[in-house]
Amino acid sequence: MQDRIHTGMTLEEKLDVLSDAAKYDVSCTSSGVDRKGDGTGMGNCSKAGICHSFSSDGRCISLLKILFTNECIYDCRYCVNRSSNDIVRASFTPEEVCTLTMEFYRRNYIEGLFLSSGVLKSPDYTMELIYATLYRLRHVCRFQGYIHVKAIPGANQRLIRLTGYLADRMSVNLELPTAGSLRLLAPHKSRRNILTPMRLVQNLSEENRQEIALYRNAPRFVPAGQSTQMIIGATPETDRQILNVAESLYKKFDLKRVFYSAFVPVNKDSALPVLPGDKPPLLREHRLYQADWLLRFYHFEAAELLDEDNPNFNVLLDPKCCWALRHLEQFPVEVNRADYRMLLRVPGIGYKSAVRIVKARKMGQLTFDDLKKTGVVLKRALYFITCGGRMMYPVRMDEDYITRNLLNTRDKLLGGSDGITFRQLSLFDDMNFNGVDIR
Repeated sequence: MQDRIHTGMTLEEKLDVLSDAAKYDVSCTSSGVDRKGDGTGMGNCSKAGICHSFSSDGRCISLLKILFTNECIYDCRYCVNRSSNDIVRASFTPEEVCTLTMEFYRRNYIEGLFLSSGVLKSPDYTMELIYATLYRLRHVCRFQGYIHVKAIPGANQRLIRLTGYLADRMSVNLELPTAGSLRLLAPHKSRRNILTPMRLVQNLSEENRQEIALYRNAPRFVPAGQSTQMIIGATPETDRQILNVAESLYKKFDLKRVFYSAFVPVNKDSALPVLPGDKPPLLREHRLYQADWLLRFYHFEAAELLDEDNPNFNVLLDPKCCWALRHLEQFPVEVNRADYRMLLRVPGIGYKSAVRIVKARKMGQLTFDDLKKTGVVLKRALYFITCGGRMMYPVRMDEDYITRNLLNTRDKLLGGSDGITFRQLSLFDDMNFNGVDIR
C-alpha cells in the first residue's frame, strides 16, 4: 500500500503540515485508563491525559497530535482538507508515525499519540494503514503509552475491531448535530455510516468487559471508551437540539465524552454562515461544555436546562445559574439538611464540594465560613443557600434582582429601596463628574 502514499516531502515537512491540519480536531481526550507497561516495552498510560492539560494525579501530560494524511476523498464544505481545496497535501507512512512517536517520547516531549486522518483512497484503505501503524507501534516498537485513534466511518468492521485492541480510546466524529445538516454540508457522508462504528465499538466493549470478568488476562478493547465531536455554529441548530443529541449519544452509545468544536470559517462557501468578525462562537462552545458537565456529573437532564421557550443558553450566565433563576421556588436550600443531588444544583457548589458538605455536616452544623473552606464559591451560592436557617446577607428572591447581582451590574451599588436602581445613561457615565465616580 505504501507505494501510493505521497513521499515527496521530508519527515519534518510532513510533520509541519499534518500537525497543523490536526488542530481542528478537538476530541483529543484524557485516557481514563490505568493500564501500565509490563516492563518489556516503553511507556505506560497510567493516568494519562490530553494535550497541554493535567492528569488526575496532577501531572502535565501531552500527546503527539497529528493526522495520518490530509488527503481526503470527501468534499465537506466546512473542512480545510476538503478534496476541492488547493492546499499542500501530505501523508505519513506507518513507519514514519512510529519513528515520530518513539523519538518524541524518548525526548520526554510526549506521553502518547493522538492519531486522526483524512480518508485516503477509501475508508478501508485508510483504516488498514492506521491499523498497520498501531500494530507496528505496539508490537515492533513496543510502545505501551496512551494511544487515541479515529475509527473511519464506512471501514470494514474487522479492521475497526483489530485496531480497537491496540488503542486506548477510539472516536468517531459525528461532524454535525443532525442528519439534515450533514446532507447539506457533507453530502458524501451519511449518519448511518457514522453511527454504525459507534455501535460496533459499544458492543465490542461490552463483550470485552464480560470476557475480562471471566479471564483477567484477556486483551482489552478500547479500555478508555469512545468519544465524538460536533461542529457548533456551522448550521442553524439551537443549543437545545445540540444538547439533546449529546444526551442521546451518552445514553444510547455509552460515550465517555462529546466534544463541541466552534465553527471556524476556513473556507468560502455560500452554504456556510457568515460569522460576526469571522470569529468562531467560542462563548457558545463554552456554555455547551458547561451544560455537558451538568449532564455527566450533576444529574441534570437536557430537558431541564433548555425548552421551547428557552432554546439557547444565556451567554452572560452559566447554565446552572440560568436553571436556578428559573426555579427560584426551590431555593434557598438549607445546606445542613439538603440531600446530595439538591446540593449539586446550587450555583457555586461543585460535585467535590457537595461531597465534602455531606461528610462535614455529620460532625456538626456548618457555617458560611465552613462552606468557604470546602470550596464553595459563595459569591454565587449566597443567593441560593441558608446555613442554620439564615442567609449570608439579606437577599430578595427575585429573578431580576439576583441576575443583576450575579452579573455584577454597577447600578446595584446606587441608592434605592432594595439597593438597586435603573437610570438613564448620560454623557458623563464614563468620567468622574463633580468629584463623584458614577461609572
